[in-house]
Amino acid sequence: MSKPVAREPMRSNSRSNRARILATARQELGRNPDITLEELARASGVVRRTLFGHFPGRAALLEALAEEASEALRGAVAGGVKQEEPAERALARFVISMWPVGDRYRMLLALARRDLRMDRVAEILAPARASVTAILEEGQRDGVFHTNVPPAVLSAGLEALTIALLEGVNTGAWEDDGTRIAVATLIAAGVPEKRASAVVDDVATTVGANPAADA
Repeated sequence: MSKPVAREPMRSNSRSNRARILATARQELGRNPDITLEELARASGVVRRTLFGHFPGRAALLEALAEEASEALRGAVAGGVKQEEPAERALARFVISMWPVGDRYRMLLALARRDLRMDRVAEILAPARASVTAILEEGQRDGVFHTNVPPAVLSAGLEALTIALLEGVNTGAWEDDGTRIAVATLIAAGVPEKRASAVVDDVATTVGANPAADA
C-alpha cells in the first residue's frame, strides 16, 4: 500500500535533479567547455551516479541541452513574429526576442563544432533561419533593406554577426540586452543608423522582456 506513495517523490526528485544538472551545465560549460561529468556532478550538488543515471555520457548531456535550446528557439520564433508589421520592425522584434535564447545557450557555440553534428545545429536553427529569410525578403521587396545580397545569403551573414557577438559575450568582451545587436542587425541589413536606433528603441518597449535577466 505504501509503495505508490513512495514512488512519486522519487519521480519529482529525479525531475528536480535533471533540471539542476542541465542548469548547472549551461553555466559551467560556458566557463569551461572541457569540464568533466564528474566535475559537473559536484557543481550540481549530486553524486556521480545520479548524473550518469540521467546522462550516461557527454553526448547525451549535450543532446539534452541541444533539445532544450531547440524548444526554446521554437517558442521564441513563435513569440517574435507579429502579423502585419513593417519588415524593419519585424526584424528588430525578432532579434530582441531571440537574444535571451542565444544568450542562455551561448555555451553551445563553443561546443557545436566538436561535440554536436553540424546537421543537428542546422536542425536547431532552421525555424529562426526561415523566419529571418522571410522578413528579409519582405523588406527587400519594400525597399527597406538593401538588395545586393539575396535574402538567404544575407540571413546567413546576419546569423554569423549574431554568433560573433554572442562569442563576445561569452568571452566577457561586451554585454547586451538584445537591443545593441538588433541595431547592428538592422544596419547590416541596410537601415540607416539613426533610423535603426529609433526602430529598436520603439520596438524594445513593446517586447516587454528583459533578456539579460534570463542569462
